[in-house]
Amino acid sequence: MLSMAMIANLQYGWTLFVDPIDAKFHWGRAAIQFAFTVFVATETWLVPVEAYFVDKYGPRIVVFFGGVMIALAWTVDSYASSLPLLYLAAVIGGIGAGSVYGTCVGNALKWFPDRRGLAAGATAAGFGAGAALTVVPIAHMIASSGYQSAFFTFGLIQGGVVIVLSFFLRKPTQITAVQRKRVNLPQSKVDRTPREAIRTPVFWLMYAMFVMVASGGLMAAAQIAPIAHDFNVAGVPVSMFGLQMAALTFALSLDRIFDGFGRPLFGFISDNIGRENTMFIAFSIAAFAVIMLLSQGHNPIVFVLSTALYFAVFGEIYSLFPATCGDTFGSKFATTNAGLLYTAKGTASFLVPFASIISAAYGWTAVFAIVVGLNVAAAALALFVLKPLRLRYLTADAVAPAGARAVPLG
Repeated sequence: MLSMAMIANLQYGWTLFVDPIDAKFHWGRAAIQFAFTVFVATETWLVPVEAYFVDKYGPRIVVFFGGVMIALAWTVDSYASSLPLLYLAAVIGGIGAGSVYGTCVGNALKWFPDRRGLAAGATAAGFGAGAALTVVPIAHMIASSGYQSAFFTFGLIQGGVVIVLSFFLRKPTQITAVQRKRVNLPQSKVDRTPREAIRTPVFWLMYAMFVMVASGGLMAAAQIAPIAHDFNVAGVPVSMFGLQMAALTFALSLDRIFDGFGRPLFGFISDNIGRENTMFIAFSIAAFAVIMLLSQGHNPIVFVLSTALYFAVFGEIYSLFPATCGDTFGSKFATTNAGLLYTAKGTASFLVPFASIISAAYGWTAVFAIVVGLNVAAAALALFVLKPLRLRYLTADAVAPAGARAVPLG
């Protein structure tokens, strides 16, 4: 969780640097923001490669490497005087963040097979918590010393902490064999290699569902501010929980809190009632929240609460899908298999620009209808297709083929 907290600002803190960079070099926001796109693509799509080294050599060396790359990325950013150099730093940062993210989530799946949902959710929640703790100090340093000093100083701090923490990480050995006796959820008795996993219909069904839910969530995250302005609620003061602030600011603050809290919460719930049952509940709530936003979102209080509710059940995909993947394909190659599934986030990100196109042509109603449809479809697939399909797959593992064998974790 601490390692994940140290990479959070590479994604969530980036927005603080965009305008200061533009003020210095006048490259334009679009050109500068392309570095963020490069970062997300690199961070997402290279996770399976990095995860392969985790499964082969253990988490320590990969996270150590990630820490070095994180420090190097923001150091390069602090000296970048051209767009190509800025994009190079984004690639380096994406490699570093992916190394840490994929390793930490995958290792959690291995250590806690009896609590995979909670473990993956809590680990993923660290990704948001880190930004909450350090965004303000970074903003203050940018204001007082300039963005280049902030890049350099926090790059070294974040990378250095990850390097130190890497020495405390280790892969499990026999612990999973003991824990499996306490597991009530259906789990594979055979550790499937990545090549075997991607040949199964179960994997691709989970991948499609991940893309469906993630694309809706990313669309919403990218469009919250334009929606608030179009609904004429962005600057309207809202008083709740003893606080008062503009509706858009309130919504963005609650969205981060609820997103982080929802990951371990729904992971914990899934450990007790099952992965697919929890998916059905979460995706259905997401559809309801969007319907509320569409029908009553012109009320600033409803706008704040409906967006918070939506993100509370959106973040759980980063705990439920890795946990389900670990349950289905075993622990030995859990990091690589979960990394392959995680690339669905990258696939979903390519669909996000269509929200702007659709809203311009048909209005927000069309965008919301798509998001609702995707969540309803994913909820139905979870309960009526994924659940029986995965159960048949695991039952076939249990009666196993002569040639199949569980691979020891040592």
